[in-house]
Amino acid sequence: MRDDLQLNALGRKTEYKSDYAPEVLETFVNKHPGNDYWVRFNCPEFTSLCPITGQPDFAEIRISYLPDELMVESKSLKLYLFSFRNHGDFHEDCVNIIMKDLIKLMNPKYIEVTGLFTPRGGISIYPYANYGRPGTKYEKLAEYRLQQHDL
Repeated sequence: MRDDLQLNALGRKTEYKSDYAPEVLETFVNKHPGNDYWVRFNCPEFTSLCPITGQPDFAEIRISYLPDELMVESKSLKLYLFSFRNHGDFHEDCVNIIMKDLIKLMNPKYIEVTGLFTPRGGISIYPYANYGRPGTKYEKLAEYRLQQHDL
């Protein structure tokens, strides 16, 4: 492993947190900050708990972002998403928390997070949240993507 990366999770024994753990998220330097390009993650085994009943909720979480100076390291992202396993929050909250934590972590140009939650009580919920850096073309991208979402 390269010493200059300063990563704690990658290449080490996996330690799973028992509850919501944003502190496990790690970044590395983007070698192409002048380029606009998509980075996409798909977590088909996301679980959290209903804050009222304590029953498990299952989802596929999709994250897409345009990086700036920093990028999220994928193993730390996996550990972070798995830390929701015993965390009680509504679907919409989970998606917004994930997005806000990633904005705080790496200050991307643009990011969107979608949760494809499996049905409970006969209803599926698919919350979507996005963000574009204010005062930039990415803010306009966020407005456009939100308006065009699910058309």
